[in-house]
Amino acid sequence: MASKTKRVGAPFPTPEDLRGRVQALGLWGIDASWEELQDELWIAQLVEIETEERARRSLERRIRSARIGPFKAMDDFDWAWPRKIDREAIEELLRFEFVKDGANVVLIGPNGVGKTTLAKNLTHGALQAGHTARFVTASEMLNDLAAQDGQSALRRRIARFVRPTLLAIDEVGYLSYGTQHADLMFDIVNRRSVAERSTLVTTNKPFQEWNDVFPNSAAVVALVDRLVHRSEIVEIDADSFRLKEAKERDAARRKSRAARRKRSKEADDGV
Repeated sequence: MASKTKRVGAPFPTPEDLRGRVQALGLWGIDASWEELQDELWIAQLVEIETEERARRSLERRIRSARIGPFKAMDDFDWAWPRKIDREAIEELLRFEFVKDGANVVLIGPNGVGKTTLAKNLTHGALQAGHTARFVTASEMLNDLAAQDGQSALRRRIARFVRPTLLAIDEVGYLSYGTQHADLMFDIVNRRSVAERSTLVTTNKPFQEWNDVFPNSAAVVALVDRLVHRSEIVEIDADSFRLKEAKERDAARRKSRAARRKRSKEADDGV
């Protein structure tokens, strides 16, 4: 006889709700035998387990598709290091209301101050919150678009970057681009703005210097205008985290070597 158990703490759904979830999950065998099975308490547990497993696998697929790559979690972020950072603004962004509102985010600061780490955490968190998202560097995206052969292929590739609820474009300003790349960047940002989908940009250049990033392009003013409209702009000022961590690793290595030398000397001295 089937065990009529139920997960502790899980609310027991009505028969109508439960059957709706069975149908939504495509459990057609159970649905076809609903009259005989609807009073079995294990059905609710089965539906809950199946729902959770599908959600887990869906999240794993979306994380792979987002191409975030490895990153340091926010729990390890050293808030005391930057001379300037609006922690309250970052923590508010991590609640992802900006994604629901289709607002943009711009993280501005010099190299190595944690912009990419923040962008990757925001992208990953958006996925966990149920949104679609993608992380890409500016050079990767623009070179990919510029390499498309023909308008049909280009339209399909543009759709790939317009479709996600959140698109994080990293490292705008690290390289300079021609007019074609500037036009492509504007096209992506503009299409996402029209669709009310959030674009997150990290840059080491203030907006007044974007003419150096996209020289000789008439689209720069319009590009910046689309980005800053309904956006959260967070400026970060700090010495490089990477330089800080390199110094810390070097200090740890020197301390470890000194300890080994001390132990070796003590062994030689018969201590």
